[in-house]
Amino acid sequence: MKATLREQIHTVIAAIPPGRVTTYGRVAAMTEASTPRLVARALRELPAGHGLPWYRVVTASRKLADHPGAAEQRERLAAEGVVLDDRGRVPEERLWP
Repeated sequence: MKATLREQIHTVIAAIPPGRVTTYGRVAAMTEASTPRLVARALRELPAGHGLPWYRVVTASRKLADHPGAAEQRERLAAEGVVLDDRGRVPEERLWP
């Protein structure tokens, strides 16, 4: 992945406000040439100690992706007031932008 694309993805993710989420696809659409899979890849490759709110990115169905950090993601979102519904989805009104 090109460094400029990675930087664009990181910039979009850094802009997600607390208490809001966006999808991999929405992040990709806000870049010049990304895809949801490239956004996921950029998140997987984040170095330890980074400050990006990676946990504010969810799937197109507004669910948490199946990954090792899903429990931490759920906890961080709950700490920001984002509670998943009975179907495990983020309420639509929490989507950004």
